[in-house]
Amino acid sequence: MMSIYSGRSIRFKIFIGYLVVVLCLALSVFLVSTRISSLQNEIDFISDHDIEVHNLTNEIEKKFLNMETAQRGYIITGDTNYLSPYNEAIDSWKDDYTRLYALLTDNASQQDRLAKLKVTLQHWIDIAGAPTIDMKRENKTAEIFEFFKTDPGKADMDSIRSQFEDFRATEKVLTSDRAERLKEQNNILKIGMYSLLVIVALISVAAAMIISRAIVNTIKEVTRSIGEIASSGGDLTRRIEIKTRDEIRDLAIATNNLLESQEQQNWKQMKLTEVVSMYQGVGDLDLLAPLFIAKITPLLDASYGVFYIHSGQGEHFRLVNKASYAASGAEVGARSFRLGEGLVGQAARDKRIIQLDRVPGDYIQISSGLGQTAASQILIAPVEFEGEVVAVVELATLGAFNDLQLKLLSTVLETFGTTINSVESRMEVERLLKDSQTMTEELQVQSEEMQTQQEELRVANEHLEEQNRFAEEKSNELEKTRIVLEEHAGKLEQSSIYKSQFLANMSHELRTPLNSMLILSQMLGENRNGTHTPEEQEYARIIHSAGQDLLTLINDILDLSKVESGKMDIVIEPMNMTELPSMLEQQFSKVAEQKGLDFVIEWGPDVPELFYTDTQRLLQIIKNLLSNGFKFTEKGSVMFKVSRLDAEEMGRLLGVDKSRVEYGLSISVTDTGIGIAPDKLTLIFDAFHQADGTTSRHYGGTGLGLSISREFAKLIGGEIRVESEEGAGSTFTLIVPSKEQEIVELLAAQAEFMAAEEKQASGGGGSVEQAAAVHMETSGFKKKKILVVDDDIRNVFALTNALENEGMNVLSAQDGQECLSILQTETDIDMVLMDIMMPVMDGYDTMRAIRRIPRLEQLPIIAVTAKAMKQDREKCLEAGASDYISKPLDMNQLFSLMQVWLRKRS
Repeated sequence: MMSIYSGRSIRFKIFIGYLVVVLCLALSVFLVSTRISSLQNEIDFISDHDIEVHNLTNEIEKKFLNMETAQRGYIITGDTNYLSPYNEAIDSWKDDYTRLYALLTDNASQQDRLAKLKVTLQHWIDIAGAPTIDMKRENKTAEIFEFFKTDPGKADMDSIRSQFEDFRATEKVLTSDRAERLKEQNNILKIGMYSLLVIVALISVAAAMIISRAIVNTIKEVTRSIGEIASSGGDLTRRIEIKTRDEIRDLAIATNNLLESQEQQNWKQMKLTEVVSMYQGVGDLDLLAPLFIAKITPLLDASYGVFYIHSGQGEHFRLVNKASYAASGAEVGARSFRLGEGLVGQAARDKRIIQLDRVPGDYIQISSGLGQTAASQILIAPVEFEGEVVAVVELATLGAFNDLQLKLLSTVLETFGTTINSVESRMEVERLLKDSQTMTEELQVQSEEMQTQQEELRVANEHLEEQNRFAEEKSNELEKTRIVLEEHAGKLEQSSIYKSQFLANMSHELRTPLNSMLILSQMLGENRNGTHTPEEQEYARIIHSAGQDLLTLINDILDLSKVESGKMDIVIEPMNMTELPSMLEQQFSKVAEQKGLDFVIEWGPDVPELFYTDTQRLLQIIKNLLSNGFKFTEKGSVMFKVSRLDAEEMGRLLGVDKSRVEYGLSISVTDTGIGIAPDKLTLIFDAFHQADGTTSRHYGGTGLGLSISREFAKLIGGEIRVESEEGAGSTFTLIVPSKEQEIVELLAAQAEFMAAEEKQASGGGGSVEQAAAVHMETSGFKKKKILVVDDDIRNVFALTNALENEGMNVLSAQDGQECLSILQTETDIDMVLMDIMMPVMDGYDTMRAIRRIPRLEQLPIIAVTAKAMKQDREKCLEAGASDYISKPLDMNQLFSLMQVWLRKRS
């Protein structure tokens, strides 16, 4: 056997061994498979034959039992539904019998038993089953009773059950015999399988021993050679020489390669150890750089070297020439490189070694005492630490760098980055240590000073403890004061609520009679019928003017109340400053002419065309200041002056950061009137106060104008200042900031809302401003039926006369209930003018009740009320009003509003 394997390859030897084992296994599998197939056939016969015989036997017996049960059920009840199982069984039992008979072809005795059973089954059907069913169908009850007295079918059914039991018992015995034979065959199969397993194992072991002996002998030869190398003092230069024709040749070659690689690795590790041990203990980069370049250059058989180290961070990152080898003078190289500059900078950016193989003759010269020559190869390698380049080494050689030298360089640079970082950290620690020593000396001096201060602080602490006890006593007193102030604040808040309610009710009570007075005085002054003398018309105009003055007073009181309660809203919008001079000329030039005064307007050159503020509040302040100027000036002039202030001036005047304001305006009114005493300058801004009592009596007025103006100035972010000399005149100056930045920020958010508002306005909305834009065509009022709902007969009288003069038919109601009654009977009413404050049923409830009537959902309802607060309008619209107008009424405004809603209704 050994002669067969000699000279063969290991692969062939292993293949022959596996082939023998596989052949033995194949033979075993074939024999076992043949026997298993035989067993499977036996199992299939038992599964398919015996089980099917038992199933068919049970099925036939079950069907005859069902036939007997169905027969008896039908005879007892007469219900034909009981015959369904009988009919199904009578049609199908013979098919089952035929299949069962065919399965017993290998057993004649069982076929004989089955044939006898069939005769008995058919006999029962013929003498008991079919006859009794026919008798029941023919309703032969007596014959049925006579039949069941003897019941010949019972003997057949007992015989059938007995024969089925015998048949099944025989089949069970046959099945048991087959199972026993199957068990014996299975035991034989197990014995055969175990025998084959032993035989195959013996053959496999024999083949393995023969093959392994051939392989192991060869391996021992290689091991013996390697042992000789190891025992020769670790001489890695020795190589294995084996002359064989199998894989041992490959093993010898691989071993020699391994020895060569190990020799190189030992050389590389030795050189790395030399380099690392060289800079151990070095703590300065200026010393480390020349040591490193002086060691690594000859180690790689290079003749020229330069070492660059990093300096700076980010945009100031540089690679600075720190040391060189075999270079002098101008040949040392560039002093520094930026990241990506030159090959040095590019190697740092790419973090890879750059190798130049074909170097021009004039690129670099390597010189000695005997002469100089050009380098043949350049190598530029970056040094990294934690992914960042910290240095770059550039080497030049007369020959070429081999792979071993490149690997050594890579290994050295991997650890050198850590060394550079350690040296830098050590230098930083030394610097910090020096700083720490300096700071320690300073701290020692400060410590002595602090000891002195501590003594002073101890004395001060004792004093502070005394003050602290005093502060605690004061704190307790302040807490008691705070509680008293909170109680007082609660009372003030309640008082403010009462004040607002009082002002709202007083406004209603004053506006209600004032409404009828203004309407009737306006009608008398117009004298449409021509029945009044000029003197009577003048009386009417005086009455109307006095009513307007009273209305202005009421509005001033309400404005002051709104400001004090914080319910006055500010609307920032662009104000056209170019229109202001002409508007003021138009309004006050007649007053100046009547009093013989000069009205002068001075306009700064840099005043903007548009100024962003609350136009209505600013105009009211200006009008109040000018009205006071003309009121208290008997001779001379009143000057109105506007100039622009920059952000710095605004910040200084208002006492705010200039970055919070862009620019502002200085608006001043200077008069040559009576002036104000210095002790009265603060008093004049209080409500219902003027300079003194005699001034109030001589010049009139309520004393609210300046108070309201000051509050309005605060609302728009400004303030009013006054300078005055008694008997020489006064100057009131309004400092107001621009709100342009605020309005710019709101414009984008309001764009969509404004578009929707414009769309709604173009659709004919019901605001007072829209009504004012409608052209008055009083001819549209002819024959319109208007319902006036008001509990004040004076208002009803005044409105009725005014509306009838325009050709309208007017009905009136005293309260809400009467209004609803009239609307039920009068179906052609075109509009309702609804008062709010009424007895029995007020205007809010009345409007809600009207809107609940489907026929009146679109009926125009204008709320006419003396309540002039902001929330009153919203409350009226929520209750169902189409629009809102406050008392006392401006008839032109009322007619315009009515015209809008009557047109919309038509």
